Order: sequence, then structure tokens, then C-alpha cells
Amino acid sequence: MSLGLAILTLVYFPYDIDRPLDGAEIEKTREYYAEAYKKEPAAPEAPASEFETRYIEVATRAAKDFDIDGQVRSFAEKFELQGKRVLDIGSGRGYLQDIVDDYTGLDISSNVGRFYHKKFVLGSATAMPFEDNTFDGAWSIWVQEHVPNPEQFLREARRVVKNNGVIFLLTAWRCSPWASRGYAVREYRALGLTGKMIKASIPIVSKTRDVSLVPIRWIREVAAAFAPTTLHYQRLTPNYDVYWEPDSDAINSIDEHEALLWFTSRGDECLNCDTPAGSVFMYRGPLIIRVHK
Repeated sequence: MSLGLAILTLVYFPYDIDRPLDGAEIEKTREYYAEAYKKEPAAPEAPASEFETRYIEVATRAAKDFDIDGQVRSFAEKFELQGKRVLDIGSGRGYLQDIVDDYTGLDISSNVGRFYHKKFVLGSATAMPFEDNTFDGAWSIWVQEHVPNPEQFLREARRVVKNNGVIFLLTAWRCSPWASRGYAVREYRALGLTGKMIKASIPIVSKTRDVSLVPIRWIREVAAAFAPTTLHYQRLTPNYDVYWEPDSDAINSIDEHEALLWFTSRGDECLNCDTPAGSVFMYRGPLIIRVHK
């Protein structure tokens, strides 16, 4: 490895990991949302804030551009999930609730319940209020990047899905650290000197991040060969005031290969990977995982 590549690997290596949650913390979170659900009245139709309006606008356009409905329908059809119990983790307004009959939506927001005509459960993705092995399948679309404990998210998803069940996981992989300030989409004239310099450097920084992926993935594959891996990621500073672009409010950046290794190092199987262990050259897209407990 050249000195330059070694430096890039050190700079971009994902050092952040979860602080493990103990059983008491998880149970406390479940109890909180269970109690909130009991007390929550039917939410009135309230005017959306500027942030919410922009968020819905951008998210709706992105869902259409990426054909999320079509991708999830294909997943459900291929793995014969009609007539089986399916969980939508971080279900938002439930726009995917009609893909299968036996659907449960889980979301942390109490304000979205009014959009459901199928089962909706108020709760956290890191402390789901379900028994082990409850669902035959699950999907989660652009949620994990917003979860403070993304490895606990994976633990819970795997826990509530049955042995041989399937998970469709589409995280917004490798969110950029500059999305929260909108440097990629804002005009130069709207930025100060520092902002202009950051915006001008984005193509170079993006390229160097991509170059660093392969050696980092090789290192992580070696680690996964010996024991179940700990999920490594990079924490981000979200912007909850202005939604400049998709992932402006992301709080972590996760490489899809890292998430893949988390599953496969536990004996699970990737059903849409080029090789059984995936590939150090894989590039975004969903992970389709079959759980083997």
C-alpha cells in the first residue's frame, strides 16, 4: 500500500461504534413508547413546518426517482411475502403499507398514525416492542442513517425476524459530511469564503473517499473472518433547521459493505451479492439478507 493510500485509509476509516445498550435501557425505551402510544390522542391535521414541507417534497421525489415502491414490491413478490407477517421499520407515513396484506408499520413519530389503515406501532427501531421471531420479513428504507445506535438497529431487525426470514435494507449509504450544510446544491454566491472553498473541494474529497473504500473494506473483511463484527461507521452533524438535500439530517454515515459484513459474520446470507461474502467493490443499492439463526 502506498503512503498516500495508507494516509487516506487512516483518515477515512470508520472509527465510530455504538455504545452497547443494556437490557434495562432497551426495556425503558419500549415502556416509554408503549405508554406514549396509550396516551396519544388522534393527531389533528396540523400545518406542516417549512422543514417538514421540504422534507416530504425531497423524500417523495427521491422515492419516485429510485422506484422504491417497485423495488419493495419485487422483493415481496420474489420471496412470497404475501400472506406472511411483514414489518416496515421506520415506516413514516406508511406509503408502502399496501404491498402486503399482513403489514405492520413501526415509527418513532406519533404524528403519522393517522395515515394508516393497517397496523401501526409507535416505537423505536432500537427497542422494538415485538417478541423474538415475530416476522417472516422486514424492510427499512432510508432509516438507519437517522438512528443514533445503528448497530442496535441491526440487532433488533435481526431479532424480530424469524430464522430463514428475509430483510430488505436500503440505508442511505455513505452519507456525505457536507450534506447538512447543502454545499453541493447551494450557489457559490450564497456562501462565504470557507463555504466556497468547501464546495470547490467536494469533487476531490468525494474521489479520495471512494479510493479509500477498498483498503478499508479489505481490513474489515479480515476482521470479519475471525468473529462477528462490530458495526463501524462515521458520526455526522445533522441539520434539523434547513433540509438542503437528501440526508441533510443524517446522523451517521455507514458503508454498505460494513453492514453486509455485520450480517454475514453472524452466519446470515446476502441474496443479492456477487459473491457469498459480497465484494469490496460493491456500490450502494439495497442489501437483501436471509437470516440464519
